[in-house]
Amino acid sequence: MTTAGEPPTTASTLRAKHLGIDTHQEAVIFMRQDCHVCRSEGFAAHARVRVANGHQWIIATLFQVTSDLLGHSEAGLSDSAFRRLGVRNGDRISVSHPKPVESLSSVRGKVYGTRLEEGPIRQIIEDIVSGRYSDIHLSSFVTACSARSLDYDEMIALTRAMIDVGDQLEWGSAPILDKHCVGGLPGNRTTPIVVAIVAAAGLTIPKTSSRAITSPAGTADAMETLAPVDLDLSQMRKVVEAEGGCVVWGGAVRLSPADDILIRIERALDLDSEGQLVASVLSKKIAAGATHTILDLPVGPTAKVRSEEAAARLEEDLTAVAHAFGLEVTALQTDGTQPVGRGIGPALEARDVMAVLRNDPGAPQDLADRAVTLSGALLELGGSARNGEGPGLARKILQDGRAEAKLEKICEAQGGLRTPPVAKERYPILSGSTGIVGEIDNRRIARIAKLAGAPDAKAAGVERHKWIGEMVEKGEPLFTIHAETPGELAYALDYAAVNDSIFTVGKP
Repeated sequence: MTTAGEPPTTASTLRAKHLGIDTHQEAVIFMRQDCHVCRSEGFAAHARVRVANGHQWIIATLFQVTSDLLGHSEAGLSDSAFRRLGVRNGDRISVSHPKPVESLSSVRGKVYGTRLEEGPIRQIIEDIVSGRYSDIHLSSFVTACSARSLDYDEMIALTRAMIDVGDQLEWGSAPILDKHCVGGLPGNRTTPIVVAIVAAAGLTIPKTSSRAITSPAGTADAMETLAPVDLDLSQMRKVVEAEGGCVVWGGAVRLSPADDILIRIERALDLDSEGQLVASVLSKKIAAGATHTILDLPVGPTAKVRSEEAAARLEEDLTAVAHAFGLEVTALQTDGTQPVGRGIGPALEARDVMAVLRNDPGAPQDLADRAVTLSGALLELGGSARNGEGPGLARKILQDGRAEAKLEKICEAQGGLRTPPVAKERYPILSGSTGIVGEIDNRRIARIAKLAGAPDAKAAGVERHKWIGEMVEKGEPLFTIHAETPGELAYALDYAAVNDSIFTVGKP
């Protein structure tokens, strides 16, 4: 942060100490309750304070220490605060009261049903990105927008504000293609395959993707087991100019930076505000310079979108807001009744991707078919295929090896092709009866993958052996848990033991 909009203040100083505490995105400062700064400034626990290192400053949440963890002249900093301030251990930092966050009055208004105009929405998003909002403030905003649904004008204003506070890419040509899945479906790792097919067809698809927050893997997590994804804007541009496409982490290129912040809170609260989902999806596409986008809307009882009616409403909102920005969108409702592919977890999903691209005999056909459908729609949208002929062209590019060769070139351009890691610990979960698989609970099987260590443990997750409608014998494995440590395997097994309805097996 710079001093723009936040003038220097007179403040007491302390020596910075890196405590090595991960507070995710929220900056936290730790100070002794009896230190001279807390006493003179009247700081209380959980207060918001302005912390400065010369001209660099942040707004942090204060936690007070009553032990000897810190000296009287020291202030402890979380990983996020230490990194953003750019300090070293022992540097002098000043701590003072921040200016009031005026935009919170607009959040309170939304709580009571007042519409948000464009100006207040812009100020809210600017304050969020500058770190002025604590997690409590963020939760209030997310909850208000969920309980008091955003209307069409509010969705447009929120989308525009999220675009404007970050970087934006210009490619100087058209069409620029993109795709997005609204999520909620484990193993749905179509993006690297779609990018490879579309780029191999000669079109441009600069794909920025997310890391997982509460899911077993984001596209960036899976792709990272195949190639580096932390590219900056200039590196990303070089890859796209050379190969026609990329798959990089959006957080590294600062496109719609408010999005990752809001998604973290939404998922922690288990709130899926449709208005914020629309702004989240479209702000990233528009900021990345896309002109044509395919949206994958999986529909199923344990997916994020649970009915065709809900999918139709979401499609209508996405299309209307996209058109307001000149973005051409095609939405596809897809099967969300069960996971996609065999693997759930970064490395396992990456192995599925490569198996599909290499046309391995054992490659998951559902993942291949889904990728071909999405790629075909993009080829038609981008003008490389006539209506109805896109999937056929996409399958040909996949089957003749052009897609595999293209992804390998993209990986090399991003820093080098990698081999996904393999888990040390594995344990099969067996069927307790003979019958036909009737249902698979997406959320519970994703939970097992996370308890096994995914996405932080890249090799961890779940390998699925059965699909809905398939016959299974008593004692036959339904899925196998992969973990990197015995402890994480035990956590996942404990959950699986008390959740035996993850796979529902009925009479044959």
